[in-house]
Amino acid sequence: MAEMLYQRDVYGKTLVELGKSDPNVVVFDADLSSSTRTCLFTKEFKDRFFNFGVAEQNMVAASAGMASCGKIVFISTFAIFATGRAWDQVRNTLAYNNFNVKIVATHAGVSVGPDGASHQALEDITLMRIIPTMKVIVPADGPQTRDAVLAAYQTQGPVYVRLGRPKVATLEGKGIFKFGEAEVLSEGKDIAVIACGIMVTQALDAAIALKNEGIYCRVINMHTIKPIDSKAIIKAAKETKGIVVCEEHTIVGGLASAVDEVVAEHHPTTVLRVGVRNRYGQSGEPDELLNEYKLSVKDIVATCKRVL
Repeated sequence: MAEMLYQRDVYGKTLVELGKSDPNVVVFDADLSSSTRTCLFTKEFKDRFFNFGVAEQNMVAASAGMASCGKIVFISTFAIFATGRAWDQVRNTLAYNNFNVKIVATHAGVSVGPDGASHQALEDITLMRIIPTMKVIVPADGPQTRDAVLAAYQTQGPVYVRLGRPKVATLEGKGIFKFGEAEVLSEGKDIAVIACGIMVTQALDAAIALKNEGIYCRVINMHTIKPIDSKAIIKAAKETKGIVVCEEHTIVGGLASAVDEVVAEHHPTTVLRVGVRNRYGQSGEPDELLNEYKLSVKDIVATCKRVL
């Protein structure tokens, strides 16, 4: 059985790893360090951890200042606050100057569960993706979260890493993580399913269900949304009968839009989307919400059949 891990636990442990290897790594949080797991860093490096309280805009502005002095700054809070409440500072203070700040935001998507609409970021990929210097990574499981954080550390300039709240299954058969390069997790020439984050596991389960019906899916883990892997998308468009994009996010401006842009310009084909459609989140258990917002395995299966 696949190991279940909290992505944020992996993030906290990876921060400690980076802190031990590089004295220029500093960490900021906005009064949520126990939830984001940056508390693991402060136990080891009290002089390199700063809690800004419920003041996300100040946190982002201060991170830009510290980055201007040569530090590599990781800032964390819930995704809705990191990208929504502090967007002005992210755009104008941090990203405009291409400062070396990494925004690792947790509790993204409806799988946050009972916290409800005010805490469920469904627009964050859109908000980060449209900023010119920003890079965007959405890892699919625990081990890939470590890869994503290390890639963010090694990449110059601002990076947004999106993590969820619940435990997620560790995927088998992943190759070596390469920033900006998608992973093909299963082969198939009927349909290409392109997914990110927790939806990768859903896509793989859907592919198994479809295989039992004689339909073969190519499942692509698009962990890096910006820069997007255009080659993998174009190849999928040419070699299959259509594409289904799966994301725990609004279908406007996120992964689906990125795929649409590539396909429209290079090789038009059918692209259908499994994602949140013009709605806010709401309180509920994660599985209930995935069903309510049509993000379940059965919804992916049905959408793939629509392509055919």
